[in-house]
Amino acid sequence: MSPEAIQVVTTTAEKKDAEAIAKGVLEKRLAACVQISGPIDSSYWWNGRLETASEWTVTIKTRRDLYGKLEKLLLATHPYDQPEIIATSIVEISPGYLKWLNEQVKG
Repeated sequence: MSPEAIQVVTTTAEKKDAEAIAKGVLEKRLAACVQISGPIDSSYWWNGRLETASEWTVTIKTRRDLYGKLEKLLLATHPYDQPEIIATSIVEISPGYLKWLNEQVKG
């Protein structure tokens, strides 16, 4: 049985930060693919105030067994004090894509 595929999402205020995260994750082989999209408009509570910001979404395709290492890297390199790091299980995935994903990551 293959390891479980997941998608991990985070956001950044600057595209250059999203690109740096993507590069770091891929260089360490903690993901097979990283997509950057945006800008998006985000509204959220921060320090007791309702905030609005323009952000970039970073979507990371990886395996569940690599989440701990990936989260550690994101927390160490992310410019936010408390970054969004959300992992979602992939319920269905084409066999060819899963094979390719597994071939691209370390572990």
